Amino acid sequence: MSVASKRVLLAAPRGYCAGVDRAVEAVEQALEQHGPPVYVRKQIVHNVHVVETLTERGAIFVDEADEVPEGALVVFSAHGVSPAVRDQAKDRGLRTIDATCPLVTKVHGEAKRFAREDYDILLVGHHGHEEVEGTSGEAPEHIQLVETAADVASVTVRDPDKVVWLSQTTLSVDETMETVRALRERFPSLQNPPSDDICYATQNRQVAVKAMAPQCDLVLVVGSKNSSNSVRLVEVALTAGAGAAHLIDYAREIDDAWLDGVTTVGLTSGASVPEVLVRGVLDHLAERGWESVEEVTTAEETLRFSLPRELRPARTAR
Repeated sequence: MSVASKRVLLAAPRGYCAGVDRAVEAVEQALEQHGPPVYVRKQIVHNVHVVETLTERGAIFVDEADEVPEGALVVFSAHGVSPAVRDQAKDRGLRTIDATCPLVTKVHGEAKRFAREDYDILLVGHHGHEEVEGTSGEAPEHIQLVETAADVASVTVRDPDKVVWLSQTTLSVDETMETVRALRERFPSLQNPPSDDICYATQNRQVAVKAMAPQCDLVLVVGSKNSSNSVRLVEVALTAGAGAAHLIDYAREIDDAWLDGVTTVGLTSGASVPEVLVRGVLDHLAERGWESVEEVTTAEETLRFSLPRELRPARTAR
């Protein structure tokens, strides 16, 4: 194989979405404005590098709010929390900064609204994921988790004419719709959410991978193993025709054996991955002959979210 024939297809969009950018900046600003330590419930976003970097700057990550000293400052992660967690923080006199992604907050609002209207809510998502726990906690007596189409047969509802589905925002679009189709076969009156629950960034990254995967002998997805949207990108790449696909946190995790006989490498990153990690992979590949990089762009992202109100500059009276 000639060196000239080697190329990298670089997916766009990739990396940080608006919700992740906001959440990471929230911790950075909290450290700057209040000084360390700043406590963070769960990982602020699901990325090893981000968590390690913030830890070095003085963030302390905990599993639950009861691990935070009374009166201390705690940031809620981008994945959202249940009302029970907020109550726990209040009972301990904690100062809180809510870095929940606004798109997740929207799903929480939908859950509360349909619960008030006494619907059975079928939440498509993964058991144990923080986002699912937070959404379910908004209306536990109304919400049932449905992980896959195979689970649909065991779903029971009180009134088949008052059923709605919602979803975890970071799922595969195709996988989610397969589950929804199975639900609709059982419950023909099943209502859709008022707006698409699957995050625009999750969807955009999957579309970009689908566009390049058929041309790729290998797709590398930069992201952490506990990042739902990153794991989905590997699955999407394989389903869309990539010869192979692997999830990595860092360039050093690339096995040279993966590159044997490979001409075209596809590269993307999950929505919680800083661009510096992608650049590291590009440098690693360039050193091995993959110097030609072509960007595959399927969408332009311009959305930005303002910081949590607790971190915004105070308005001065005129």
